[in-house]
Amino acid sequence: MPKMKTKSSAKKRFTITGTGKVKAGAANKRHRLISKAKKGKRQNRRTDVLAKADGIIIKRNFLPYGL
Repeated sequence: MPKMKTKSSAKKRFTITGTGKVKAGAANKRHRLISKAKKGKRQNRRTDVLAKADGIIIKRNFLPYGL
């Protein structure tokens, strides 16, 4: 059986932690930042762990080898 391909877009956007969780950057930080609260902009700088259900979908469909 041939190897499965990893989606190039997914390997740029997600990382897998040592315990198997999926980390991703925060949304809503690209434009129209004047109208957003300072606290929200500051908290969006960091990456966040996705919900378990979302992480399962990402790993199964886009990152088959858990990069």
